[in-house]
Amino acid sequence: MFVINEPIHIKKDADIADSVIMPGDPLRAKYIAENFLENYEEVTNIRNMLGYTGYYKGKKITVMGSGMGMPSMSIYATELFRFFNVKNIIRIGTCGVIDKSVDIPEVILADKAFTLSNFAYQFCKSNANLVYPSEKLTNAIKLANEKLNVKLHFGGIMTMDVFGPYIDAEYLIAKAPANLNLLGEEMEAFGLLTVAQKLGGNAAVMATAVDSKYSDVVLTPEQRQNSLNDMIILALEGLLIND
Repeated sequence: MFVINEPIHIKKDADIADSVIMPGDPLRAKYIAENFLENYEEVTNIRNMLGYTGYYKGKKITVMGSGMGMPSMSIYATELFRFFNVKNIIRIGTCGVIDKSVDIPEVILADKAFTLSNFAYQFCKSNANLVYPSEKLTNAIKLANEKLNVKLHFGGIMTMDVFGPYIDAEYLIAKAPANLNLLGEEMEAFGLLTVAQKLGGNAAVMATAVDSKYSDVVLTPEQRQNSLNDMIILALEGLLIND
């Protein structure tokens, strides 16, 4: 049962579009607004979680940070869906590679998210550890990529409560069912998709591979930014098609 009836982590009068792109980093939200949106304005900045609303090819879009981890993501996704009538959220983030078929800095489009966390039970008394994105929104991203031709992998994401590179994550990854085709690991996808499912919203997840035990590649700042640009444009174009 919800115990609040208005947002407390997003400005109550924020002009939020019905479609939102969410990077983890609030400064990346600022970067996206400055480089990809027209006539944008900062609409929220509580706790420095920056949000901007502007236009992409005539479509009104909000871009806002989610912070790191499922708890932070769930706060903002819940308020967006519940208090601002948001219909669509696309997470754009980074991930570590689980499957050697994915090279750095290729992009994963999630067809599912798996976790060992008890997040779903705490959020909505569910024992689920597997959740799926919006089929319509995910297919819109696929269609957008037919023109953009970004190297895109379609498969599962594993969401952890810890930052993978700081631990030996193999013992966690080994607990995931082998048939899930998990390609990458990160910290937010399962939280977003669970919130969307519970609150009747649509959500999709993309992540650019930036770390891999299968590769010695270390991206330069320019390479990292350019690879994220591909994912940003893919998300924006996907929202246009989703309409």
